[in-house]
Amino acid sequence: MIRVLVAGESWITTTTHTKGFDHFTSSAFETGVGDFKRALEDMGMRVTHMPGHEVAEEFPWTIEELNQFDVVVLSDIGANTFLLSRRTWVDGVAVPNRLAVLADWVRSGGGLMMAGGYMSFQGIDGRARFHGTDVEAVLPVQIHAADDRVEVPEGVVGVVRQSHAVVDSVRDLEWPPLLGYNRTIARPDSEVIVSAGDDPLLAVRSVGQGRSLVWTSDIAPHWCPRGFTEWDGYAEIMKNSVAWLADT
Repeated sequence: MIRVLVAGESWITTTTHTKGFDHFTSSAFETGVGDFKRALEDMGMRVTHMPGHEVAEEFPWTIEELNQFDVVVLSDIGANTFLLSRRTWVDGVAVPNRLAVLADWVRSGGGLMMAGGYMSFQGIDGRARFHGTDVEAVLPVQIHAADDRVEVPEGVVGVVRQSHAVVDSVRDLEWPPLLGYNRTIARPDSEVIVSAGDDPLLAVRSVGQGRSLVWTSDIAPHWCPRGFTEWDGYAEIMKNSVAWLADT
């Protein structure tokens, strides 16, 4: 059984309701992991979702802890959450750099996927801040130093560039449009399997004994709209991506 840890893909919203003279606020916790998680679980994979607010304290600190999983997926969660635990931010204590630990885990045989979003790669206003980190060093792509979002409200359709186990089962299907992605630069030793315009959409790389993969669009709306998540190919692409990362 492939064991998968999904970190991120959650958010808390606070809304102000103004009704004439009066107003009040409400808050809600939401996640976008449902379609992705179901796609993997339907194939018999075991998925652990760690929401963003738990990552700073609960994400694995050592390679031994990461070895509980075959694949780690980072989705819409910035580098600061991994770098600034309570022990560092509040107590001022030196702790392991978990981005460096994660990169070493990949080199020793782990599988890492980064999915796109406003807090992935470099992200909105550059706030995701993965540029220059140890995680960037093991990805199939280089990350820009500034806001890397590409908003495509008119839609962009991925183009399959080569045969690969991740896409061979869907390459002959009609792909629905996506509404955006993070712009990145493919590394010379990576394979760009699907592109969005001239940019990588799905790329893979072997790193030491491990593997890495990027899906530079989202795994849920808004960039990955319902027309895509409800398409039969969505589940195929996601479960094939994780299976390739686990080398099964």
